[in-house]
Amino acid sequence: MTYTGGGAAGHAAAIANAVKAAGTLVRVEPAEFQRLLGLQEAPLVVHAAGGFFGRTYQYLTSYKGLAFFTKSKAPVELPGTAEIVLAASIWMPGL
Repeated sequence: MTYTGGGAAGHAAAIANAVKAAGTLVRVEPAEFQRLLGLQEAPLVVHAAGGFFGRTYQYLTSYKGLAFFTKSKAPVELPGTAEIVLAASIWMPGL
């Protein structure tokens, strides 16, 4: 896994802005999220951990122009080629 800033952070901001502009966010189960990551050579994943009543893990990525989100009580295994942006939180309307 690669933890990076700079260009990856800019790309993550672009994903968030695209979601705001288009309003397209697809919520999937963690296994489907992992499958989508496996289809990409070097996926960019925004990751945040938090929760009030227990630890939750949130993940966001884009694939073929759509933004995909998953939330899990256990960490999702990410591919070693993934670029990971650690976020303080991921907020999406209605989530």
